[in-house]
Amino acid sequence: MIRAYKFLMRPTVGQAQALGEMLRDHCSLYNGALQERRDAYRHPSKTSVKYGQQSAQLKDIRAFDPERQGRWSFSSQQATLRRLDKAFAAFFRRVKSGDMPGYPRFRGVNWFDTVEFPADGDGCRWDSTPHDPQTRVRFQGVGHVKVNQHRPVAGKIKTVSVKREGKRWYVVLTAEQAQPEPLPATGSVVGIDLGIANFLADSNGEFVPNPRHGRKAAAKLEAAQQALSRCKRRGNRRRKAVAKVAGLHRKVRRQRLDHAHKTALDLVRAHDFIAHEDLKIRNMSKAPAPKPDPEMPGVFLPNGAAAKAGLNKSINDAGWGVFLTILHAKAESAGREVIAVDPRNTSRTCPRPECGHTAKENRPTQERFHCQSCGHTAHADTVGALNVLRAGLVRREAQPA
Repeated sequence: MIRAYKFLMRPTVGQAQALGEMLRDHCSLYNGALQERRDAYRHPSKTSVKYGQQSAQLKDIRAFDPERQGRWSFSSQQATLRRLDKAFAAFFRRVKSGDMPGYPRFRGVNWFDTVEFPADGDGCRWDSTPHDPQTRVRFQGVGHVKVNQHRPVAGKIKTVSVKREGKRWYVVLTAEQAQPEPLPATGSVVGIDLGIANFLADSNGEFVPNPRHGRKAAAKLEAAQQALSRCKRRGNRRRKAVAKVAGLHRKVRRQRLDHAHKTALDLVRAHDFIAHEDLKIRNMSKAPAPKPDPEMPGVFLPNGAAAKAGLNKSINDAGWGVFLTILHAKAESAGREVIAVDPRNTSRTCPRPECGHTAKENRPTQERFHCQSCGHTAHADTVGALNVLRAGLVRREAQPA
């Protein structure tokens, strides 16, 4: 299995400048390769340029510009060209499937924040001892940079990446590990229902409150963005205002990640089997389609866009997708089983085995469940979690051994 590690780097002033130049030059290479593909397609012959052709040109590019391109790792430049190739592959895949295509765009220097080294020892070298405060990582053209290694790295290192977040620099490692020993069995199974009022409700009747990190930071973000809008472009005040807004967004993202990690870890430690809803989060957070007025061309009928915008904001603030990704990763490491089930009617079906009545009227309010057939009452989210667990156990039994 592959596991990622992220550590804070402590570069000197000169090293930070060199790292910034490395990002700038890789960004220039990315944009140049993108421009070549655009020009080739606009040519009357509509020639397509592939990664292999652009990679073969790297030797000449490095010889032509040794000060900017020749000083960096050849393999890291190949990784940047592969990054562009993956962007085009994703573009054509979306075109084929009928989704919004999203043609690859040119990157500004401030929007290109990662350089990958495909192999440890090729342009970079990770040199560490577990919990050694003097851990360093070496990059070609930069030198040995101090790293705050807060936990040991297990397994064989496969890739090393440099990432810039604001004024901070991070090194991201991926390591190949053997399958770890599973956690001791608990004999417990659980179903979970994700929501807005409560972040999570389980089939045992317990709830995890929704921290609403984005909503709590909304006032500060609004003030910072208003201050940013009043700044003149390309000024020092605007640069500082942009950094402040980005810092607030990073804080919310870290808080959301921390909450997701802790909640997923508690579930994995306590239960052998976890069932959750297979949510289509991207579809759930889409804006409603406009409704043209058939009697008045150019006029649109109310479509509830304002209310849906508030719901979409709450869904994104909850971070369900991040949580489910982390839950699956932790369950795999711990030897636990996680199954996703169809979410339809999970909170409208009576959980009692002898009833099982399904109707929209069974959920008169957001929180209350009242079965119209047998009179069973409970919290609607708990009912949803019970039905999710039941569907998950059925699906597990149906899976081939």
